[in-house]
Amino acid sequence: MKRKLAEWSRWLHIYLSMFSFVIVLFFAVTGLTLNHLEWFPEKETLHEADGKLPVAWVNDVDTSRVKKLEIVELFRSAYRVHGVLNDFRIDESEISVSFQGPGYTADAFVDRQNGTFHLTERSLGFVAWINDLHKGRDTGQGWKWVIDFSAIFMSLISLTGIILLLYLKKKRLNGIIWLLAGVALVVLLYFFTGF
Repeated sequence: MKRKLAEWSRWLHIYLSMFSFVIVLFFAVTGLTLNHLEWFPEKETLHEADGKLPVAWVNDVDTSRVKKLEIVELFRSAYRVHGVLNDFRIDESEISVSFQGPGYTADAFVDRQNGTFHLTERSLGFVAWINDLHKGRDTGQGWKWVIDFSAIFMSLISLTGIILLLYLKKKRLNGIIWLLAGVALVVLLYFFTGF
């Protein structure tokens, strides 16, 4: 049984490490970029556009008949707006539509009287994009699954590494000492760095 556990641990440790190498590296690098935002100043690009929607889409007294889908799809196709639809508000005189994605926002304000709109897109650059991916901000369910699987893989890699260490008689004691030293260092840093 011990031999089987060691074999399975080695197999899992090696192949999970290789399978998840890129994602582990990604979360390691973005951990640094998030922790040191001052190293990577935002490089915001701003695009603005004005246009006009068909008045029939926006100027109905019954707000439930406003053409929401057509409006959103027009912004996506004609103006290449992307991201998740975050908000669609209708009041008496104006419609506001907001899209968000990693490192990206787009906001449109539509005059219900005549259908004219002003669209503003903001992109915060590559570092903001990867930081938002790290946090799972405005990414959708598929990316949230990637984050969950990454956490599971990293946990399994760590646990199988400890199991393997326990089977290495010559390195077990030193390995456990280093493990405990690492835990102690993290606890000390937490309590003695001003929290």
